[in-house]
Amino acid sequence: MFRYQSQFNVHQTKNKTKNMILRISQEIKPYNTHTHTHTMIRSSACNKLFMSPTTSSPLVPCCSSIAWNFNPPPSLFSSSSSPTLSSKANFLSCAHTKTLGIEEEEEAIIEKSSTSSELVEFPLLNEEYRACTIPWRDPSDDPSVPAPTELSWINLLLNTIPSYKERAETDSSVPDAANRAEIFAKRYAEILEDLKKDPASHGVPLDIRLLCRLREQVLREVGFRDIFKKVKEEENLKAISLFENVVRLNDAIEDEGERLENLVRGIFAGNVFDLGSIELAEAFSRDGMSFSSACEKLVARPWIIDDLDTFKMKWRKKKWKKVIIFVDNSGADIILGILPFVRELLRRGSKVVLAANDLPSINDVTYLELIEIISKLRDEEGCLIGVSTSNLLIANSGNDLPVIDLTRVSQEVAYHASDADLVILEGMGRGIETNLYAQFKCDSLKIGMVKHVEVAEFLGSRMYDCVIKYNEATGS
Repeated sequence: MFRYQSQFNVHQTKNKTKNMILRISQEIKPYNTHTHTHTMIRSSACNKLFMSPTTSSPLVPCCSSIAWNFNPPPSLFSSSSSPTLSSKANFLSCAHTKTLGIEEEEEAIIEKSSTSSELVEFPLLNEEYRACTIPWRDPSDDPSVPAPTELSWINLLLNTIPSYKERAETDSSVPDAANRAEIFAKRYAEILEDLKKDPASHGVPLDIRLLCRLREQVLREVGFRDIFKKVKEEENLKAISLFENVVRLNDAIEDEGERLENLVRGIFAGNVFDLGSIELAEAFSRDGMSFSSACEKLVARPWIIDDLDTFKMKWRKKKWKKVIIFVDNSGADIILGILPFVRELLRRGSKVVLAANDLPSINDVTYLELIEIISKLRDEEGCLIGVSTSNLLIANSGNDLPVIDLTRVSQEVAYHASDADLVILEGMGRGIETNLYAQFKCDSLKIGMVKHVEVAEFLGSRMYDCVIKYNEATGS
């Protein structure tokens, strides 16, 4: 199987970046918010989600106007521009189903340290797979000299440091947050500057996965586990209050193709809620978010990759039995974009698996947060505005980054993929920056918005252009 091989000698040098990170623990007293070997599940919201609407037993398969008072910048959308489970938590894994009583469920323990869980390859991948979409250098380039594309992406990450530092400073869950935020900013900048001087210093190929992982690692080593937690909670509450209205408007569209297009546009509009983009982060900080305005101001079709008409044609003729969706952001993205689309799939008879991050990264939704969101949206009969959620599963993807390498997913997600016939990768990180050209043994859909200049330049697109790429199953 083809894999992206390093041109550099991994054993050539001791990892400079690792040494930088290790120095952090020498400067501050460790504050380990990241370690969470055992998490007790006691919340009534989780209990509600796992309860069958017709029985007192948990659902065994369950793994684990529209306005927000925000006016986007006028030019923003213009056309010019498995977990390892304890014996008490086996009900969370479809590979180890077990019916528990309510009291036992409340005591369920999830051993969810992603660092100790074995990650496996997503079984629906075709043989030739490379996670990262954009090549940053040619094989013939001098590994000790940064390529222009590498420099561009390193600078992109450098420019995000002030906004991350500001978020970290206000994290009330972390003692001495301001000082720790300063240490994070300094250390991550040092790492990036070191990579600019010598891209081979880390000993592995330089790509977007590495830069994101280094950022998350430094944040966690300093003591920050989820610096976007507060804003995620705020935006989730706003989006939940609008969910019913969004669904009702979709349901009012009688033509099946038109309704699908409206749902797809909703996914794009929701995907605007991305605090990994500097311009969007500033807009959110300044004004909030308007879902209806985002829908109305999407760039005009045809989009840079526009398979919507093909997908609509397949939608009319084909009903997928099982769909796995790798989801992206909290707030409008998951609640007003993805979940109305999921509801439509459920209504058509599909089983749907939502695969969400194990650990927090930017404002991406985690699988535990998604469980909470669904529990708040379901009614007492277990329905999302009249549609049963009995075929809706929540899974831990095993991922902890805004991008994803599908050779490293949870055993839980790999198990669910055994009978899936449609895989959807949503968002710029999962569906464009990584996996845009990935081929699968089943049908696939990549859908997201272009929010980085570097991605727009690679695709030859407008900023805030849209990508919907549909592929039928390829050979095994």
